Amino acid sequence: MSASTAAPARFDIQHLAQAMRHSSALDAVPLNLSDAHWVTLANYMQPVALQQGQVLIEQGVKDRTVYFVESGTLTVHYEDAKERVRIAVVGAGSLLGEGAFFSHLPRSATVNAGSDCRLWCLTPLRFRELSVRHPQIALELTVAMSAVLARRMYNKPKRVAVT
Repeated sequence: MSASTAAPARFDIQHLAQAMRHSSALDAVPLNLSDAHWVTLANYMQPVALQQGQVLIEQGVKDRTVYFVESGTLTVHYEDAKERVRIAVVGAGSLLGEGAFFSHLPRSATVNAGSDCRLWCLTPLRFRELSVRHPQIALELTVAMSAVLARRMYNKPKRVAVT
């Protein structure tokens, strides 16, 4: 990933919480945690800043990090065996990377920043730590990510966004 990590002081997890609460997108993350739980979750996530055009995820790469979109839009490009490119757009309040996170398979698509973006990333290692120390939050997060994955799988245009 060629994204830059911003100083934590420039990021506030409550902005991500607000983006998720206010998103009406099909693939919005239905994660309704208390403010205290959001603060706890922030301790396990890392803020990421992308400039327009930067690559976040590359198709075929083995990486299971999941990204939560606080602001901006990202484009998801998938090239199939017949060299056809399919595109989806993901915005604030949603996530990227849930497919590889759950499947342990290589990334299924490439994701670029369509605009300047602010995201929060969660690695599998940090998720395991969260699961041990705060199982209730980890369970809520897992259910929310699974809901996004299921909605994308049921909606053909959004299937491309399963990365």
